[in-house]
Amino acid sequence: MSSSPGSGIDANLAVALDALLAEQSVTRAAARLHTSPAAMSRTLARLRRILQDPLLVRAGQTMVPTPRAQALRDEAAAVVHRLGALLAPGSGVDLAALRSTFTLQAADLVGAALTPGLLRLARQEAPGVSLRFRAEDLEAGPALRDGRIDLEVGSIDHVDPETRVEELVTLRMAAAVRPGHPLTEGPLTPAGLAAAEHVVVSRRGRFTGPLDTALSERNLHRRVIAVLPSHMAAMALAARSDTVCLIPTALPGAAPSPLTDVATTLGLRLLDIPLPLPPLTIGMAWHPRHAADGGHRWLRDAVRRTLHTSGSPTV
Repeated sequence: MSSSPGSGIDANLAVALDALLAEQSVTRAAARLHTSPAAMSRTLARLRRILQDPLLVRAGQTMVPTPRAQALRDEAAAVVHRLGALLAPGSGVDLAALRSTFTLQAADLVGAALTPGLLRLARQEAPGVSLRFRAEDLEAGPALRDGRIDLEVGSIDHVDPETRVEELVTLRMAAAVRPGHPLTEGPLTPAGLAAAEHVVVSRRGRFTGPLDTALSERNLHRRVIAVLPSHMAAMALAARSDTVCLIPTALPGAAPSPLTDVATTLGLRLLDIPLPLPPLTIGMAWHPRHAADGGHRWLRDAVRRTLHTSGSPTV
């Protein structure tokens, strides 16, 4: 590499210059940088050629800086400090100073379950954070990749090799009905469940799901009177009629899930379904470019804490 003025200079020379000017001794600068005095002497000679200044000159038994060296000392220290910050591993984010808007994609029920807890945590820990929830209207893989959404939370059903996915909680489906519904008058049976009128939640307009598969194995079929794209609308209908809607709830023995908070607020009764239905896993997905970002790490941790907290936190 050429050492003429104006040519490219590697970062090691800046570090060596800082050590030499701070220690004003080749031996002490070498010890500081864990190298030999001979190697540091060669580096000093190289710096002298590049800067066209002796930098350190002998004064009896010591070395003293030239005026040019004195002028460079603070600047060299600042450059090395900035290099250290630039090349250091990612450190914790200052949450109190964080100013960011995070966009999350989730079904309305998941969004309703997350929002109170996330806002409570943001208010306590990161008051400059704002949240934007989007309905499940984007193909999550490309939307995560191009930054239209920062985090997807829900049933992660897309497979994208680069996407990071973390499972958060496993739930089961329960039948939600209004108080006084005929199904609450005795033990719920597969035949009784099939005989009721049902509202189905499906973004794609599908009338059937795992419950229909389980019923068909017993030669039973239910009547679906409405298909809605929103859990909130389905629960509101169930609260005002004799329709049945399915909502996720905690597994037996687990802490209550915040995904049932809206059903509780509407006064719905949750009935165990006497059929073997597949569990529902709620997870979150994000693009790997956010993996080490401090603000995004806080967001992911806040989602974890919210989904594992029972009850309805106050916003």
